[in-house]
Amino acid sequence: MDLATIIGLVMGFGAIFGGAAIEGVHISALIQPTAAMIVLGGTFGAAFVSFPLPAIIAALKNVKIAFLPAKVDHDQVVKDIINYATKARRNGLISLEQEAQSVRDPFIKKGISLVVDGIDPQKLRETLEADIMAYEDHTKHSVEFYEAAGGYSPTIGIIGAVLGLIHVMANLSDTSKLGGGIAVAFVATIYGLIVANIICLPIANKIKIRMKEEVLRRVMILEGLIAIQNGENPHFIEQKLMAYVGGH
Repeated sequence: MDLATIIGLVMGFGAIFGGAAIEGVHISALIQPTAAMIVLGGTFGAAFVSFPLPAIIAALKNVKIAFLPAKVDHDQVVKDIINYATKARRNGLISLEQEAQSVRDPFIKKGISLVVDGIDPQKLRETLEADIMAYEDHTKHSVEFYEAAGGYSPTIGIIGAVLGLIHVMANLSDTSKLGGGIAVAFVATIYGLIVANIICLPIANKIKIRMKEEVLRRVMILEGLIAIQNGENPHFIEQKLMAYVGGH
């Protein structure tokens, strides 16, 4: 699990409910199923209208990115590329054919296969860059989905508040119903802000960060394979790739 995500959620919800408890607000007052239904249903209903079904399905699957630890190890990428470069320099590019068969990563597998096939370096760059752009475009849809949901949520919360106030105004003569209506009104607003600022927008940002890490990894692989194809010295290739790693 990604500890930063878990800690952030615990801190966010803990601060809200803890602060409410300190102020003397009973926790049960913040638990309003009607408000939750309005905010969650309205928020994700609007988000569903905004995106095609394949993008929605991908976004729902990609939510796990925010909770799983980062898989990208840029230092390991450098080591792998240097191993390929050393092997190719010693035994020729054809010696990498076995690597293409054993490697699991589809991007590396495709790149090595193209290098072994003797594709023109410019064509190699264009092909792999097209793969990178396709990955980035697909992942951006997931980011945009949660950003959109985070944008809709506060407004839906206000709608919930208005509905609660309408209920209150319609039952002014029945004082027993006033408290429940007012509670739904204010809690719906709180839910809208929580869903936006503690859930949706942070998830969108975490997916965006993970996407940038993966794009950098693929760019490093691309540049490394082109350098190998050009017969560059493994030490020089290492220095070139380490420049990409920087503070990562």
